Amino acid sequence: MTKKAEKTTAYIIETVAPIFNKHGYVGTSMSDLTEATGLTKGAIYGNFENKEALALSAFEYNRNQLLKTIDDKLEMGANVFDKLFSILNFYKQYDIFSLPLGGCPILNVGVDAYANNKLLAAAVKETIKEIEGKIALVLENGAKQNEIHLPVPPLQFAKQLFTMIQGAIAMSTMTQDRKYLVNTTTYLEYLVKQELKK
Repeated sequence: MTKKAEKTTAYIIETVAPIFNKHGYVGTSMSDLTEATGLTKGAIYGNFENKEALALSAFEYNRNQLLKTIDDKLEMGANVFDKLFSILNFYKQYDIFSLPLGGCPILNVGVDAYANNKLLAAAVKETIKEIEGKIALVLENGAKQNEIHLPVPPLQFAKQLFTMIQGAIAMSTMTQDRKYLVNTTTYLEYLVKQELKK
């Protein structure tokens, strides 16, 4: 692929990622994509095999931004509590972070793709597992270093924590009330302190 073709492909993905995320795979029309990019249908499909391949690339673009931010947050601080509070603080402001992405890619694409697109649905499921795994690793390391007492296996705790976060994102999105995010993450800070303290 030439430098120009690579730039065009990257430009298309970056431009259409928030559109697919906001309107969904079925809800995004070809005219939405040509209008946003300023390119013809032929120019777009010259870079992607079909709409499904483009939607998958768009999701991966948003997913990678989310995963990189989560990695950055989980690396902050000297101990397991610092890292967990860092990630909870990120999710407290998640609506602001996800605004340029067109909303939460896990929630939006996950719900939209569940019955419409097996490839996209699988990519979302894989992303959820990856995030839970990252949180579980922090917990596991904290337990090994004797910083915390884990009442359940690390992955089980990580799954419950992430389920509550994702539920707060869903409620906040559906009601357009960010208190769901703020209150839930604040409660999770308390829960983490109570459940994991030695």
